[in-house]
Amino acid sequence: MALAFENANDVTGDEGVVWVPGRTFKMGSDDHYPEEAPAHPVKVDGFWISETPVTNRQFKAFVEATGHVTVAEKAPDPKDYPGAKPEMLKPGSLVFTQPKAVNGPDIGQWWAFKFGATWRRPLGGLSDLRGKLDHPVVHVAYTDALGYATWAGMSLPTEAEWELAARGGCDGTEFSWGDELTPGGVAMANTWSGTFPTHSTKPKGHERTSPVRTFPPNAFGLYDMIGNVWEWTSDYWSTRHLEAAKHSCCIPSNPRGELTEASYDPGQPAIRIARRVLKGGSHLCAPNYCRRYRPAARHAEPEDTSTSHVGFRCVKRPIEEGEAK
Repeated sequence: MALAFENANDVTGDEGVVWVPGRTFKMGSDDHYPEEAPAHPVKVDGFWISETPVTNRQFKAFVEATGHVTVAEKAPDPKDYPGAKPEMLKPGSLVFTQPKAVNGPDIGQWWAFKFGATWRRPLGGLSDLRGKLDHPVVHVAYTDALGYATWAGMSLPTEAEWELAARGGCDGTEFSWGDELTPGGVAMANTWSGTFPTHSTKPKGHERTSPVRTFPPNAFGLYDMIGNVWEWTSDYWSTRHLEAAKHSCCIPSNPRGELTEASYDPGQPAIRIARRVLKGGSHLCAPNYCRRYRPAARHAEPEDTSTSHVGFRCVKRPIEEGEAK
């Protein structure tokens, strides 16, 4: 294919991107959570992907250039949340707070909606970005991530593109780097250390996000594909890999999750907010709670929801000569 640009600098200027060669690989897993199944072959064309998650520094440049206001900085529309208490319909976002003890599985014991929590103030209150400009941006909803990608002349990755990139060519291994979570006792990604959610063994001040490039890259040269922050993809959520059933006679090519209706949360039938697939796990994933620090792992997130552990990265797909840019 003849390309309309020749290198990464033609795509995103100074932003680092890495070329992921197209190939057929085994997507998903039959060995862990049911939503990862069935494992099945998928063909994906080559693409460029951001070397790291989008950082606070990069997102700040986007906001300054466009005046973008994130979802977390706007008051929710009462029509979207029937039955919600009026006093809760204020700008804010979900923030993880480590509890001293927990009683049962209720995540409300460690997640709180904090008024005023935004990408600028990641912990709410008077928190700020000092010392965190090179950390992944958080408290970004799906439309915020899409807005940045569009401004950068890029797109959000599909789930298949993201998983291919995260595997780094290691199709048969549990993790992006092999079959051991911490080979030789070395941490390969920013995940929870200790017993989640009550006890962290990390040094004080290092329990949350870390600067990008803190941990080793995978074989494609991509950082933080696992851990640090979950990352948005463009695919609508499904409880199983639907492409495997739809294409039982052949290998699906460049699949995209496009079934909006199926993405709605059946536990909240009155709320019609589509959910998208998150990938990669975060600094809150732990062996005793959420073992989703693997390329095959996936999670549902409503498009309107932002949290202190979700960010994103972008992709750029080749353009054939003569195609409109």
